[in-house]
Amino acid sequence: MSFSPDWVDYYMLPMLIGLMVPAIVAVVLIWGQQEDELRRDFKCRLFSLSLIRPGVFLFSLILMPLSVLLSIVISLGVGGSVDQFQVSEAFSFNSGFVPVLLLLFLAALFEELGWRGYGFESLEKGRSFLSASLLFGLLWSAWHLPLLWVNESYQYEIYQISPWYAVNFYLSTAVLGVIISWVCHINQRSILVAILFHFVVNLSQEMLSMTQQTKSIQTLVLIVFALVIIRNQWHLFMRKRESEITSTRDIGSVGQNLF
Repeated sequence: MSFSPDWVDYYMLPMLIGLMVPAIVAVVLIWGQQEDELRRDFKCRLFSLSLIRPGVFLFSLILMPLSVLLSIVISLGVGGSVDQFQVSEAFSFNSGFVPVLLLLFLAALFEELGWRGYGFESLEKGRSFLSASLLFGLLWSAWHLPLLWVNESYQYEIYQISPWYAVNFYLSTAVLGVIISWVCHINQRSILVAILFHFVVNLSQEMLSMTQQTKSIQTLVLIVFALVIIRNQWHLFMRKRESEITSTRDIGSVGQNLF
């Protein structure tokens, strides 16, 4: 997919519409059903601050910045530059007429309204939390595949440098799908938490001058993070939604012992 120079700044318009699809579908499906409880649950998980566990939430927010810093430190041992600690002078992709920071937030907002508002809830039914998280990670990664053919997108740009960098992006996205599912769940399925965590993920990837080689190291760091979380929350990840978790009120004590 390519665009003429006169329209390059507006290539983001169809992408914005695409970003809105998960949120629109979730709202239509939820409000199209007869169950008032489903709508109340959605609004509660989106707006209620009482669902957020402050200590756990703040801990989760440092995971991505920590993974960035650790990855840069590790990269120094294999020839990476200390310049990676510098704040990026520019973003890694062209956002067209939309300010990049706004785009990073809108991506988190629209996606999580769909994924956490309805999508993950559906995946979890009849499955263990681990199975649902892994499946979501794969689906979330696949959701970004069309961007490989969208000129000016981040995925398109890194693919032009090396297809392996694109492979790394999709692998890291799948791993992050597991982590963000956990972060959302231990905050009583708060959609707001998922949105904020997703935004921090997006922001963390753009703030420092990480090379693509270091981002490959970061994927390994995230895999370790995910394995540690799963190991220490094994009981949670083995739970099945339909038999043990039926509403926000049922999971207030889930994930008390993090590490």
